[in-house]
Amino acid sequence: MRRREFIAGLGGAAVWPIAARAQQGDRLRRIGVLMSLGEADPEAKASLSAFTQRLAELGWTDGRNLRIDVRWGSDTDGIGADAVELVSTNPEVLLADSTPTIQELQRLTQAIPIVFVNIGDPVETGVLARLTRPGGNTTGFLNMEPSIGGKWLQVLKETAPSLKRVLVIMGFGNAAHAARLRVIEASASARLRVIEASASTFGLEVLSSAVRDASEIERAIDAISHEGNAGLIVMPGGPPGKHRKMIFALAARYRLPAIYAYRYFASDGGLVSYGPDDRDIFRRAASYADRILKGEKPGDLPLQGPVKYELVINMKTAKALGLTIPETLLATADEVIQ
Repeated sequence: MRRREFIAGLGGAAVWPIAARAQQGDRLRRIGVLMSLGEADPEAKASLSAFTQRLAELGWTDGRNLRIDVRWGSDTDGIGADAVELVSTNPEVLLADSTPTIQELQRLTQAIPIVFVNIGDPVETGVLARLTRPGGNTTGFLNMEPSIGGKWLQVLKETAPSLKRVLVIMGFGNAAHAARLRVIEASASARLRVIEASASTFGLEVLSSAVRDASEIERAIDAISHEGNAGLIVMPGGPPGKHRKMIFALAARYRLPAIYAYRYFASDGGLVSYGPDDRDIFRRAASYADRILKGEKPGDLPLQGPVKYELVINMKTAKALGLTIPETLLATADEVIQ
Protein backbone atom coordinates (compact mmCIF):
# COMPACT_ATOMS: atom_id res chain seq x y z
CA MET A 1 0.00 0.00 0.00
CA ARG A 2 1.31 3.40 -0.94
CA ARG A 3 1.24 6.02 1.73
CA ARG A 4 2.17 9.61 1.10
CA GLU A 5 1.26 13.03 2.23
CA PHE A 6 -1.17 14.79 -0.03
CA ILE A 7 -0.92 18.57 -0.05
CA ALA A 8 -4.11 20.52 -0.69
CA GLY A 9 -4.49 21.88 -4.18
CA LEU A 10 -4.54 18.82 -6.45
CA GLY A 11 -4.21 19.11 -10.15
CA GLY A 12 -1.24 21.15 -11.22
CA ALA A 13 0.00 23.34 -8.37
CA ALA A 14 3.74 23.12 -7.89
CA VAL A 15 4.67 21.25 -4.73
CA TRP A 16 7.15 23.28 -2.74
CA PRO A 17 8.35 22.64 0.82
CA ILE A 18 5.75 23.80 3.29
CA ALA A 19 8.23 25.76 5.33
CA ALA A 20 9.29 27.75 2.29
CA ARG A 21 5.73 28.62 1.35
CA ALA A 22 4.20 29.35 4.75
CA GLN A 23 3.83 32.96 5.71
CA GLN A 24 5.43 34.26 8.88
CA GLY A 25 3.05 34.04 11.84
CA ASP A 26 0.37 31.95 10.13
CA ARG A 27 -0.91 28.92 12.01
CA LEU A 28 -0.78 25.76 9.94
CA ARG A 29 -4.00 23.78 10.47
CA ARG A 30 -4.26 20.06 9.71
CA ILE A 31 -6.89 17.86 8.06
CA GLY A 32 -6.56 14.09 7.73
CA VAL A 33 -8.33 12.24 4.91
CA LEU A 34 -8.92 8.48 4.75
CA MET A 35 -9.97 7.38 1.24
CA SER A 36 -11.35 3.94 0.47
CA LEU A 37 -10.18 3.92 -3.16
CA GLY A 38 -6.58 3.81 -4.34
CA GLU A 39 -4.52 6.80 -5.37
CA ALA A 40 -4.55 5.67 -9.00
CA ASP A 41 -8.36 5.82 -9.17
CA PRO A 42 -9.19 8.94 -11.23
CA GLU A 43 -12.58 9.51 -9.63
CA ALA A 44 -11.15 9.35 -6.12
CA LYS A 45 -8.60 11.99 -7.08
CA ALA A 46 -11.27 14.17 -8.72
CA SER A 47 -13.51 13.99 -5.65
CA LEU A 48 -10.66 14.91 -3.33
CA SER A 49 -9.73 17.73 -5.69
CA ALA A 50 -13.28 19.09 -5.37
CA PHE A 51 -12.83 19.05 -1.58
CA THR A 52 -9.49 20.89 -1.64
CA GLN A 53 -10.65 23.42 -4.22
CA ARG A 54 -13.65 24.35 -2.11
CA LEU A 55 -11.41 24.72 0.93
CA ALA A 56 -9.25 27.13 -1.09
CA GLU A 57 -12.35 29.16 -1.95
CA LEU A 58 -13.09 29.37 1.77
CA GLY A 59 -9.65 30.78 2.52
CA TRP A 60 -7.63 27.69 3.38
CA THR A 61 -4.55 28.09 1.23
CA ASP A 62 -2.16 25.32 0.38
CA GLY A 63 1.03 25.67 2.40
CA ARG A 64 0.05 28.92 4.09
CA ASN A 65 -2.52 27.96 6.68
CA LEU A 66 -3.48 24.37 5.85
CA ARG A 67 -1.91 20.94 5.50
CA ILE A 68 -3.82 17.87 4.34
CA ASP A 69 -2.55 14.35 5.01
CA VAL A 70 -4.20 11.66 2.88
CA ARG A 71 -4.09 7.90 3.14
CA TRP A 72 -5.27 6.16 -0.01
CA GLY A 73 -6.95 2.78 0.25
CA SER A 74 -6.25 -0.21 -1.93
CA ASP A 75 -7.83 -3.03 0.06
CA THR A 76 -9.79 -3.60 3.25
CA ASP A 77 -6.77 -5.01 5.09
CA GLY A 78 -4.91 -1.70 5.00
CA ILE A 79 -7.64 0.55 6.33
CA GLY A 80 -6.77 0.00 9.99
CA ALA A 81 -3.08 0.82 9.62
CA ASP A 82 -3.85 3.91 7.55
CA ALA A 83 -6.35 5.13 10.15
CA VAL A 84 -3.78 4.73 12.92
CA GLU A 85 -1.23 6.73 10.94
CA LEU A 86 -3.70 9.54 10.27
CA VAL A 87 -4.89 9.87 13.86
CA SER A 88 -1.26 9.92 15.04
CA THR A 89 -0.72 13.16 13.07
CA ASN A 90 -3.25 14.78 15.44
CA PRO A 91 -5.36 16.57 12.80
CA GLU A 92 -8.09 19.01 13.77
CA VAL A 93 -10.58 17.44 11.32
CA LEU A 94 -10.81 14.00 9.75
CA LEU A 95 -12.61 13.22 6.47
CA ALA A 96 -13.77 9.66 5.67
CA ASP A 97 -15.41 8.54 2.44
CA SER A 98 -17.04 5.20 3.31
CA THR A 99 -18.52 3.20 6.15
CA PRO A 100 -15.34 1.11 6.73
CA THR A 101 -13.10 4.19 6.84
CA ILE A 102 -15.30 6.10 9.25
CA GLN A 103 -15.71 3.08 11.52
CA GLU A 104 -11.95 2.73 11.78
CA LEU A 105 -11.52 6.40 12.67
CA GLN A 106 -14.33 6.24 15.24
CA ARG A 107 -12.69 3.22 16.82
CA LEU A 108 -9.49 5.22 17.31
CA THR A 109 -10.78 8.61 18.44
CA GLN A 110 -13.82 10.13 20.10
CA ALA A 111 -12.17 13.54 20.33
CA ILE A 112 -11.09 14.52 16.81
CA PRO A 113 -14.02 15.80 14.71
CA ILE A 114 -14.94 13.47 11.84
CA VAL A 115 -16.82 14.48 8.68
CA PHE A 116 -18.04 11.64 6.49
CA VAL A 117 -19.20 11.54 2.89
CA ASN A 118 -21.04 8.97 0.82
CA ILE A 119 -22.35 6.54 3.39
CA GLY A 120 -25.86 5.13 3.63
CA ASP A 121 -27.94 4.95 6.79
CA PRO A 122 -25.46 5.87 9.56
CA VAL A 123 -27.79 4.64 12.30
CA GLU A 124 -28.32 1.21 10.78
CA THR A 125 -24.59 0.83 10.19
CA GLY A 126 -23.73 1.96 13.73
CA VAL A 127 -21.92 5.14 12.75
CA LEU A 128 -24.38 7.36 14.66
CA ALA A 129 -26.91 6.78 17.40
CA ARG A 130 -29.53 9.01 15.76
CA LEU A 131 -30.07 11.14 12.68
CA THR A 132 -31.22 14.37 14.30
CA ARG A 133 -28.57 16.32 16.26
CA PRO A 134 -26.08 13.45 16.15
CA GLY A 135 -23.83 14.82 18.92
CA GLY A 136 -20.41 13.33 19.54
CA ASN A 137 -17.50 13.91 17.18
CA THR A 138 -19.12 12.79 13.90
CA THR A 139 -21.35 14.31 11.25
CA GLY A 140 -21.50 14.40 7.48
CA PHE A 141 -23.25 13.77 4.20
CA LEU A 142 -25.33 10.77 3.20
CA ASN A 143 -25.03 9.36 -0.29
CA MET A 144 -28.55 8.18 -1.16
CA GLU A 145 -31.86 7.07 0.29
CA PRO A 146 -32.90 3.41 0.00
CA SER A 147 -35.79 4.54 -2.23
CA ILE A 148 -33.29 5.07 -5.05
CA GLY A 149 -33.45 1.31 -5.62
CA GLY A 150 -36.87 1.70 -7.23
CA LYS A 151 -35.53 4.38 -9.56
CA TRP A 152 -32.68 2.11 -10.65
CA LEU A 153 -35.21 -0.57 -11.62
CA GLN A 154 -37.33 1.92 -13.51
CA VAL A 155 -34.44 3.35 -15.52
CA LEU A 156 -32.99 -0.08 -16.28
CA LYS A 157 -36.36 -1.37 -17.50
CA GLU A 158 -36.82 1.72 -19.69
CA THR A 159 -33.34 1.20 -21.10
CA ALA A 160 -33.94 -2.48 -21.89
CA PRO A 161 -37.70 -3.24 -22.02
CA SER A 162 -37.13 -6.95 -22.70
CA LEU A 163 -35.57 -7.52 -19.27
CA LYS A 164 -37.06 -10.32 -17.18
CA ARG A 165 -34.58 -10.60 -14.31
CA VAL A 166 -31.99 -8.42 -12.60
CA LEU A 167 -28.92 -9.34 -10.57
CA VAL A 168 -28.07 -6.89 -7.80
CA ILE A 169 -24.32 -6.87 -7.06
CA MET A 170 -23.23 -5.43 -3.72
CA GLY A 171 -19.95 -5.47 -1.84
CA PHE A 172 -19.48 -7.58 1.25
CA GLY A 173 -15.99 -6.61 2.46
CA ASN A 174 -13.07 -8.86 3.33
CA ALA A 175 -13.91 -12.17 5.02
CA ALA A 176 -11.06 -11.70 7.49
CA HIS A 177 -12.83 -8.63 8.82
CA ALA A 178 -16.37 -10.00 8.81
CA ALA A 179 -16.98 -9.44 12.53
CA ARG A 180 -15.92 -5.81 12.31
CA LEU A 181 -17.43 -5.01 8.91
CA ARG A 182 -20.67 -7.00 8.90
CA VAL A 183 -22.82 -3.89 9.47
CA ILE A 184 -21.38 -2.25 6.35
CA GLU A 185 -23.93 -4.11 4.26
CA ALA A 186 -26.93 -2.68 6.12
CA SER A 187 -27.37 0.23 3.71
CA ALA A 188 -27.04 -2.00 0.66
CA SER A 189 -29.55 -4.39 2.19
CA ALA A 190 -32.03 -1.56 2.70
CA ARG A 191 -31.76 -0.63 -0.98
CA LEU A 192 -32.08 -4.28 -1.94
CA ARG A 193 -35.34 -4.55 0.02
CA VAL A 194 -36.74 -1.60 -1.92
CA ILE A 195 -35.64 -3.17 -5.21
CA GLU A 196 -37.26 -6.48 -4.30
CA ALA A 197 -40.48 -4.75 -3.22
CA SER A 198 -40.62 -2.78 -6.48
CA ALA A 199 -39.74 -5.64 -8.83
CA SER A 200 -43.31 -6.80 -9.51
CA THR A 201 -44.24 -3.30 -10.70
CA PHE A 202 -41.82 -3.72 -13.58
CA GLY A 203 -42.42 -7.43 -14.15
CA LEU A 204 -38.93 -8.36 -13.00
CA GLU A 205 -37.36 -11.13 -10.96
CA VAL A 206 -34.61 -9.95 -8.62
CA LEU A 207 -31.56 -11.96 -7.59
CA SER A 208 -28.68 -10.67 -5.50
CA SER A 209 -25.04 -11.46 -4.86
CA ALA A 210 -22.81 -10.07 -2.10
CA VAL A 211 -19.25 -10.16 -3.42
CA ARG A 212 -15.87 -9.91 -1.73
CA ASP A 213 -13.48 -9.82 -4.68
CA ALA A 214 -13.06 -9.91 -8.44
CA SER A 215 -13.47 -13.69 -8.72
CA GLU A 216 -16.83 -13.61 -6.93
CA ILE A 217 -18.01 -10.78 -9.19
CA GLU A 218 -17.04 -12.78 -12.26
CA ARG A 219 -18.83 -15.93 -11.05
CA ALA A 220 -22.01 -14.01 -10.22
CA ILE A 221 -22.18 -12.27 -13.61
CA ASP A 222 -21.33 -15.47 -15.47
CA ALA A 223 -24.19 -17.27 -13.69
CA ILE A 224 -26.83 -14.63 -14.49
CA SER A 225 -25.69 -14.43 -18.11
CA HIS A 226 -27.06 -17.94 -18.73
CA GLU A 227 -30.55 -16.99 -17.55
CA GLY A 228 -31.48 -14.86 -20.57
CA ASN A 229 -33.06 -11.38 -20.68
CA ALA A 230 -30.97 -10.40 -17.65
CA GLY A 231 -29.46 -7.15 -16.44
CA LEU A 232 -27.40 -5.78 -13.57
CA ILE A 233 -27.78 -3.25 -10.79
CA VAL A 234 -24.33 -2.52 -9.38
CA MET A 235 -24.35 -1.08 -5.87
CA PRO A 236 -21.81 1.63 -5.01
CA GLY A 237 -18.68 1.12 -2.93
CA GLY A 238 -16.48 -1.81 -2.02
CA PRO A 239 -15.39 -4.47 -4.52
CA PRO A 240 -17.90 -3.43 -7.25
CA GLY A 241 -16.45 0.07 -7.29
CA LYS A 242 -12.84 -1.09 -7.30
CA HIS A 243 -13.45 -3.63 -10.05
CA ARG A 244 -15.81 -1.60 -12.21
CA LYS A 245 -13.67 -1.96 -15.36
CA MET A 246 -13.98 -5.72 -15.09
CA ILE A 247 -17.75 -5.44 -14.63
CA PHE A 248 -17.98 -3.31 -17.78
CA ALA A 249 -16.02 -5.93 -19.72
CA LEU A 250 -18.19 -8.78 -18.45
CA ALA A 251 -21.40 -6.86 -19.18
CA ALA A 252 -20.15 -6.26 -22.72
CA ARG A 253 -19.13 -9.91 -23.19
CA TYR A 254 -22.53 -11.21 -22.11
CA ARG A 255 -24.50 -8.24 -23.52
CA LEU A 256 -26.01 -7.38 -20.14
CA PRO A 257 -27.55 -3.93 -19.64
CA ALA A 258 -26.45 -2.49 -16.31
CA ILE A 259 -27.14 0.55 -14.14
CA TYR A 260 -24.70 2.10 -11.67
CA ALA A 261 -24.92 4.65 -8.87
CA TYR A 262 -22.45 7.35 -9.93
CA ARG A 263 -21.64 9.31 -13.06
CA TYR A 264 -18.06 8.07 -13.23
CA PHE A 265 -19.31 4.54 -13.89
CA ALA A 266 -21.04 5.70 -17.07
CA SER A 267 -18.16 7.94 -18.10
CA ASP A 268 -15.74 5.01 -17.60
CA GLY A 269 -17.76 2.75 -19.92
CA GLY A 270 -20.86 1.64 -18.03
CA LEU A 271 -24.24 1.82 -19.78
CA VAL A 272 -26.19 4.16 -17.52
CA SER A 273 -25.88 5.72 -14.08
CA TYR A 274 -28.31 7.40 -11.76
CA GLY A 275 -27.29 8.82 -8.42
CA PRO A 276 -25.98 11.79 -6.48
CA ASP A 277 -23.29 14.14 -7.72
CA ASP A 278 -20.30 12.72 -5.83
CA ARG A 279 -18.04 15.72 -6.30
CA ASP A 280 -20.74 18.09 -5.07
CA ILE A 281 -20.91 16.09 -1.84
CA PHE A 282 -17.15 16.45 -1.34
CA ARG A 283 -17.41 20.19 -1.96
CA ARG A 284 -20.14 20.48 0.66
CA ALA A 285 -18.05 18.46 3.10
CA ALA A 286 -15.35 21.10 2.77
CA SER A 287 -17.80 23.66 4.15
CA TYR A 288 -18.20 21.53 7.28
CA ALA A 289 -14.43 21.18 7.64
CA ASP A 290 -14.20 24.97 7.37
CA ARG A 291 -16.82 25.50 10.07
CA ILE A 292 -15.13 23.03 12.41
CA LEU A 293 -11.73 24.68 11.89
CA LYS A 294 -13.43 27.96 12.85
CA GLY A 295 -14.71 26.54 16.13
CA GLU A 296 -18.06 24.81 15.52
CA LYS A 297 -18.67 21.34 16.97
CA PRO A 298 -19.42 18.44 14.62
CA GLY A 299 -22.30 17.29 16.82
CA ASP A 300 -24.05 20.62 16.20
CA LEU A 301 -23.81 20.32 12.41
CA PRO A 302 -26.85 18.49 10.97
CA LEU A 303 -26.59 15.52 8.69
CA GLN A 304 -27.27 16.35 5.08
CA GLY A 305 -28.32 14.32 2.07
CA PRO A 306 -27.59 14.79 -1.63
CA VAL A 307 -29.07 17.81 -3.37
CA LYS A 308 -27.95 17.04 -6.93
CA TYR A 309 -28.76 13.82 -8.80
CA GLU A 310 -27.53 12.88 -12.27
CA LEU A 311 -28.82 10.56 -14.97
CA VAL A 312 -26.00 9.75 -17.40
CA ILE A 313 -26.29 7.52 -20.49
CA ASN A 314 -23.34 6.16 -22.44
CA MET A 315 -24.53 5.82 -26.05
CA LYS A 316 -21.34 4.11 -27.21
CA THR A 317 -21.98 1.31 -24.71
CA ALA A 318 -25.67 1.18 -25.64
CA LYS A 319 -24.78 0.66 -29.31
CA ALA A 320 -22.27 -2.05 -28.42
CA LEU A 321 -25.03 -3.85 -26.50
CA GLY A 322 -27.48 -3.45 -29.38
CA LEU A 323 -29.81 -1.23 -27.36
CA THR A 324 -31.92 1.62 -28.68
CA ILE A 325 -32.39 4.11 -25.85
CA PRO A 326 -35.90 5.62 -25.86
CA GLU A 327 -36.07 9.31 -26.75
CA THR A 328 -38.13 9.94 -23.63
CA LEU A 329 -35.27 8.69 -21.46
CA LEU A 330 -32.65 10.59 -23.43
CA ALA A 331 -34.68 13.77 -22.96
CA THR A 332 -34.49 13.45 -19.17
CA ALA A 333 -30.77 12.65 -19.04
CA ASP A 334 -28.39 15.16 -17.50
CA GLU A 335 -25.63 13.96 -19.80
CA VAL A 336 -25.50 11.75 -22.88
CA ILE A 337 -22.01 10.42 -23.66
CA GLN A 338 -21.52 9.81 -27.39
